[in-house]
Amino acid sequence: MFAKLGTFTKSVTFPALMLVLANLLAFALLFWFGINQLEVFYIILGTLALFIIMYSLIIWLKLGDKYIMLISAMLVTFGVIMLTRIDANFGIRQILWSAISGAVFFAAYFIYKSVKIWRNIWWSYIGVTVALFALILIFGVEINGARRWLMFETPIGIFTMQPSELMRIMLVMFLACYFAGKFTVSYFKVPSKYYAMLGVYMFLGFLVMQREWGVALLLFGIYFLMSFVFEPDYKLLALNAALAGIGGFLGYRTMHHIQTRVAIWGDPWGDIERGGFQIAQSLFAISAGGYFGTGIGNGAPTHIPEVHSDFIFSAIAEEMGIFGGVAVILLLFLLCYRCFKIALQTSDTFNKAVAFGIAIGFGLQTFIIIGGVINFIPLTGITLPFVSYGGSSMVVSFAALGIIQAISSGK
Repeated sequence: MFAKLGTFTKSVTFPALMLVLANLLAFALLFWFGINQLEVFYIILGTLALFIIMYSLIIWLKLGDKYIMLISAMLVTFGVIMLTRIDANFGIRQILWSAISGAVFFAAYFIYKSVKIWRNIWWSYIGVTVALFALILIFGVEINGARRWLMFETPIGIFTMQPSELMRIMLVMFLACYFAGKFTVSYFKVPSKYYAMLGVYMFLGFLVMQREWGVALLLFGIYFLMSFVFEPDYKLLALNAALAGIGGFLGYRTMHHIQTRVAIWGDPWGDIERGGFQIAQSLFAISAGGYFGTGIGNGAPTHIPEVHSDFIFSAIAEEMGIFGGVAVILLLFLLCYRCFKIALQTSDTFNKAVAFGIAIGFGLQTFIIIGGVINFIPLTGITLPFVSYGGSSMVVSFAALGIIQAISSGK
């Protein structure tokens, strides 16, 4: 018993110590600058307790890979630090969402590991997606011209949910069924791959109707790259690339908000007081941070609209510098690397496809949002995984990690 406890302590001590030091150093700076000192103290305890407990459970119960949760914990720490700097209420709510997400992480782990029929129920993933879209049409709330949220009143306040986040997991599971040979629909002598493609375009169509072009781009990228890896039919890939080009062109020609975003991407300074204001403020913030940043509490991140969600990376780069921004990118890179490694190590095609699809999703999501805030590509309204403020994104991301964790432990 004592030998086992000693081995457990040694395996936990160093990684947990690094996480503790990172939190204490960062939040000490927040405390030093007098940013809601009592709330900061609560956030410190909440952050440390949550992730040390999660990490310890993974080690103690031998639940598989011990690094992906630790990497995600560091990413959440970056987000909570900056959200607390912007508004302590954001930081506190993000910790609450992190706690809920931690429970979802373990629930996803045990459910995925216990249920053996995931590869055989491809129809359910389409059914869930159709049901989510129907809920949006009937009960959805329109915000900023887009009908993509469900809103619920709870005793602790109003809760909003973005169902498109869950559609990403549904798409990956559906494609994994196909690549594992469990989706064998074939009518009129048309191969299954075209029916699978039709299913994917149904997902994309739902998102386009919700004006979720950023998420639609993300899902198409997942489908395209999974097809390239698991079934490299170059004619089919070329067909999909052509259809994506046509769809993008038609979207640009028919939708004013897409034309506006492309115009801002081309010249954010042309209309800096209105359309280009967000991008301009983002670029000013990143430039002001330099290599080492202005220091936590010394920048002006609140000058950027939606800084707590879409533009959280700009705030990090301003106050923590380019090196802080690169640290976030490297952590996300390491997370994707660990997921790819888990995908390579499993011999089961279905699990391999699921792990690969989730990893690709995290990577593409990071590229799309960071590329947007630095004006490398047109801006789309998606979140930075584990860093941006948002309950739906956090919960679904940890659910996806729970699935990866289950795959890493063997199935």
